[in-house]
Amino acid sequence: MSRAAPDFDLASVDVEGFYRELKELRARLDANLGEADAAHLRKMERWGKVASVFGVATAWIAPNPLSAVALGLGRSTRWLLMHHVGHRGYDRVPGMPASRTSKGFAKGNRRFVDWLDWMLPEAWVFEHNVLHHSHTGEDADPDLLERNAEGSLRDTGRPLALRYVQLALLAVTWRASYYAPETLGSLRRKGRREGGALTRTELWELFTRCYLPYATVFFGLYPAAFLLVSPWAAFSVFCNSVMADVVTNLHTFFVVGPNHTGEDLYRFDSAPANKAERMVQQVVGSANYRTGGDLNDYAHLWLNYQIEHHLWPDLPMLKYREAQPHVKALCEKYGIPYVQESVWTRARKMVDIVVGKASMKRLVKAAAPGMSAADARAEASAA
Repeated sequence: MSRAAPDFDLASVDVEGFYRELKELRARLDANLGEADAAHLRKMERWGKVASVFGVATAWIAPNPLSAVALGLGRSTRWLLMHHVGHRGYDRVPGMPASRTSKGFAKGNRRFVDWLDWMLPEAWVFEHNVLHHSHTGEDADPDLLERNAEGSLRDTGRPLALRYVQLALLAVTWRASYYAPETLGSLRRKGRREGGALTRTELWELFTRCYLPYATVFFGLYPAAFLLVSPWAAFSVFCNSVMADVVTNLHTFFVVGPNHTGEDLYRFDSAPANKAERMVQQVVGSANYRTGGDLNDYAHLWLNYQIEHHLWPDLPMLKYREAQPHVKALCEKYGIPYVQESVWTRARKMVDIVVGKASMKRLVKAAAPGMSAADARAEASAA
């Protein structure tokens, strides 16, 4: 399948001017770090706790979608906190407790308090913060969906209906079926992609340190506590906890996956030449969703500011909302594509890429000696 034709040439962009103005904007954002950012973090965490309390308070009555959604939203909120706190977003905010900085959040036994998920916190930090953010859209990016789907979901020789079913199964299980083994493997192999399946030692660690703690707490101890009420109550809690896990999987999958996947986004055949070029690649390889308003942004887990987040991963959530219109204006000024659409539109475009109905663009860089810009664009389109 031929790739979508690139719509701009990196060589025509004043990347240094763009980078200079981004640094000026970042300085203004840093100057305003303060209590408003800390209070906002506490507010988002409080919303998640309210959802969890509602879910726990009603889960024993009967298996029901309201309890499952509330519990799932509470778990998604812990993901939100890990994503932004783990990225050092609050390390420089005055007055933040150590437990809400990257040095304390989910560290050691605090994993069971701050962010108990299918994956190890330290493995996720390495895979996501280090590898994904350092190599966004490159072959070294472990979360490059188009490449990861090659040979299976993008195999056009297989029935399309079967590929859709496979994608649906991935969506409802992906934290356990994809992210836990991927993050652990990335950490243990220090980012090396060769080697294939996990070793026996890694599989044992996956079971004992990733799967077993999460399953024991959420599918064992939590429902068992309600045996004090009745066997029916315990059964209802178990069912709602399992459904909540599906809710969290779907929620996170459909706000995480589309951020860097679509026929209008770019992947890259080589690393950027410098920091200025890296900033441009972060923009054209990412997409925003609808932005503005705490309720809207919370529903998107603040991943609707993905462009701004990839420019500056270590900013508090509130600063992304402040930066967004300025970044968009700078992209328009310098002729850099800035993609922003609803999460539903982005999800459809992600699905088209994953099942092989569409392909991502390749970035055009400076033409080789003797090659015209038009020839470079044609070569990138056919790559």
